[in-house]
Amino acid sequence: MKSKIASVFENCKKEKRTALITYTVAGDNTKNNSLKILNAISKHADIVELGFPHNTPIADGGQIQESSYRALKNGIKLKNVFQIIKKFKTVNPQKPLIMMGYFNLIYQIGENKFLRNCKSSGVDGLIVVDLPFPENKNFARKCQKKSINFIQLLSPTTPKDRMKKIIKNSHDMIYYISMLSTTGGKLKVSPKKILKNYDKIKKINSKKNVVIGFGITNKTIASLKKADGLVVGSQLCKTITNSLKKRLNAAKVLNNVVYNLKRKII
Repeated sequence: MKSKIASVFENCKKEKRTALITYTVAGDNTKNNSLKILNAISKHADIVELGFPHNTPIADGGQIQESSYRALKNGIKLKNVFQIIKKFKTVNPQKPLIMMGYFNLIYQIGENKFLRNCKSSGVDGLIVVDLPFPENKNFARKCQKKSINFIQLLSPTTPKDRMKKIIKNSHDMIYYISMLSTTGGKLKVSPKKILKNYDKIKKINSKKNVVIGFGITNKTIASLKKADGLVVGSQLCKTITNSLKKRLNAAKVLNNVVYNLKRKII
């Protein structure tokens, strides 16, 4: 059976456009607001990515760290993240949701229990930043048995031989990190150079769905719309921060932001 993630990319290709993938942190700034934000942006996003808050991030920049801090300060736990996902999927059963985070939380709860929780709450995909290939092969197989996409990561420094192996072992989506940086940094590489690297990945296997993340904002998104998908995260987390400072309704503000991002790639 075709996964919801695969179906999204198939539909976007028929419409001759890139898929829009949004990232927010679960529980930012409260559990209820996090759910409201997810419901609002899912009207325009093709896939929603939800990070579980973490106090020792590896790849997350300042904006996402601030979102995680707010969520942790308000007492968000992993069980709450699954509750948010379950409520979201009850209302949006066909909208693919990818959960993103770090392996130590999965290790603490246990891989099998974690995946059972993912399955029962409706998680469609997983990104585990600090579980690289080939160390992730066993966990990726467990994901596949539960019909959960394990999303492999590629970067500008991934050697071609290694890239081929990662692509071969990937599921329905691969995440290409556009530049050597944490999230939220300014695009340090030209869109032309990013797409040149992206084309090298697609030449290895054109059937694989490859999305680009890091440095994607309303200013850069249109220049990269050749990709199968584009991930916008730090801009959304920054928008939540600014909305809270101005005492605005973050869900309404983000609804407009994601709507405008979508317009730039259609």
